[in-house]
Amino acid sequence: MSEDRKIKSDNIDSIMQSSPPRLTVGVTGHRDSNLAFNANRQEIETELSRILDFFDAHTQKASKTCLYSLLAQGSDLLAAEQALKRKWELSAPLPFGLPLNVAINAHPENAEDAQRLIDGQQSEDATLAQRANRVEAIAKTANLFELAEQDHLVAPAFVKSLADPLDQPAIEEFEALASERAAIAARIMIEHSSILIAIWDGLTIGSVGGTRHTMMQALEHGCPVIWVDASAPEDWCCMTTPTSLRKRDDLDRTGRTGQLTEIVTKAIQVPFAATDKIGPDSIRASAWRKRSNWLFHGYRRIEVIFGSDGGNKRFGSLRQNYEKPNQIASGSASSFTDAVRSLPQACLKMNEVIGEKVLRRFAWVDGVSTHLSDRYRGSMVLNFILSAMAIIGGITYLPLGKMVEKWPFALVEFLVLLTILMIIATGRKRRWHGRWFETRRVAEYLRHAPMMLLLGVARSPWQWPKASNTNWPERYACNVIQSAGLPNVKVTPVYLSHMLTQIILPHVVSQRDYHLDKASRLSRTHKNLDKLSETSFILAVIAVACFLLLAAGFFMGLLPEKWVDATAKGFTFLGVFFPTIGGAIAGIRFFGDFERFAGISEVTAAKLTQIESRIENLLQHSETGLRYKTIADLLHNIDEAVVGEIENWQAVFGGKHITVPV
Repeated sequence: MSEDRKIKSDNIDSIMQSSPPRLTVGVTGHRDSNLAFNANRQEIETELSRILDFFDAHTQKASKTCLYSLLAQGSDLLAAEQALKRKWELSAPLPFGLPLNVAINAHPENAEDAQRLIDGQQSEDATLAQRANRVEAIAKTANLFELAEQDHLVAPAFVKSLADPLDQPAIEEFEALASERAAIAARIMIEHSSILIAIWDGLTIGSVGGTRHTMMQALEHGCPVIWVDASAPEDWCCMTTPTSLRKRDDLDRTGRTGQLTEIVTKAIQVPFAATDKIGPDSIRASAWRKRSNWLFHGYRRIEVIFGSDGGNKRFGSLRQNYEKPNQIASGSASSFTDAVRSLPQACLKMNEVIGEKVLRRFAWVDGVSTHLSDRYRGSMVLNFILSAMAIIGGITYLPLGKMVEKWPFALVEFLVLLTILMIIATGRKRRWHGRWFETRRVAEYLRHAPMMLLLGVARSPWQWPKASNTNWPERYACNVIQSAGLPNVKVTPVYLSHMLTQIILPHVVSQRDYHLDKASRLSRTHKNLDKLSETSFILAVIAVACFLLLAAGFFMGLLPEKWVDATAKGFTFLGVFFPTIGGAIAGIRFFGDFERFAGISEVTAAKLTQIESRIENLLQHSETGLRYKTIADLLHNIDEAVVGEIENWQAVFGGKHITVPV
């Protein structure tokens, strides 16, 4: 294949090489004030160390393990220190901005000390200063994702709760705010963690955002939990379902090592097994083309001819030039990259990761998927047309020649039928259908990933869709997102406002408009194909009726026999020609399922329209303050809409393998 149609093979390593899998571990647990934790601190540390050593022993071929911790006093800091000793990455989704987080976790006893720490000043109390310095020292080594957009509410409530120990309403107000913030940060941790370690006494119910609540949230996300009982640390066990938290006395502790081995193995599963050729075959360098091939434009040509709402583009060129991976940042994604660069307190490392690991991969796999789509759908449309040509070519001798002159027409029919079989054999051998499905899934996951990464939002590693044939696209996308991790930013109202107006809203609007246009175009295509198919059959009826009228005229003695003889072959030809054309058009309509795809796009557009309305409503009332949780929920809704659309259209096309056009 010529160089102008294919990217050199050595570029595949730098563009589409799978991110090395890595174990991501979250931690939650009691604080120093818990009686069981305080009494068994040394034993807890010993068991925690053994578990982390187990992870190290079973992840030697994976990339560096990352620990997610909220950096609260007690279990969080204990695990963070253990992780740093092992040279793990430390990522901290903080419920508050760092100064407020330090102040709250230092546990000041009066309002003056609390305010001093919030202001970034050193406390005069040596013990308090030591606790604060411990949090700050670990925070300096961590990748911080600070949820600071509510600090202007939480900080005054914290100070007020300490100003008067008897002011119960003030204490309850702060505890409610702090619990909510902790729950949000814990959710971020769960979404990025393959495993959660929970140090819990098995008795304390706690509040929202507490240890038990976080354990339940993890289990509901499908994330396995390693429960280290604070009252009996050596008796740790594995939990994998929400019911295991309620029936913890029935948990199997004898096979816990085997369970943990299985969990870790699944958590660091690579997209492509050593013997797996399916994934690499889908995205290998030879799969890339710089532009589309006109021989396979049949499906898109049908859409243009029958779905166009006017204009002179029905028979114009449909050639597509696929965007090169190294040009996307300054090309189709330029408005996005400009918006990212203008983010207040932008994380330069995350921006680089998005550009190099996400956008470039998206451009590559989107181009491959689009090419495979043309190959698969275009070849099926071509087969329907060729099947009609075979029938028509085989009977064209009737009005044009004698019976002995049939062989050229039979030869044409034979060659056309042979071409159909060759197309089918090639499509099956090269897996056009399967590879299109796989690469399109990866492309759609990566299309929406950048804006989610900028806000630390992710789909839990255990909540990705499960395909019946292959899961490498989900593993691949999950590895890419997990390798990116959290951005090192301080989330403020200004940051959230910029994300909404400059990144999220334009993305939602563009996707909504795309689906609305697609639904309209496919609906017209279905309707017009239906009309053409019906018209063809009507013309067939007219042709046969005309011949029958001539024959009736002859039998009634009204018309000469030569009229019937002269027109018999012609009308026979037309009686076959029109139904054949109508059948081929109906086959294309059935194969394309344009109406159902229009319905899928209409549903997706409706979901995105609702999200757009919610965004506009948020922006109209932004003076009351934008909340991270609200915007994170919006991104999850967008993610669900995307995954839902993928599952729906793949369900429609899943059984439409390349086959004989009947």
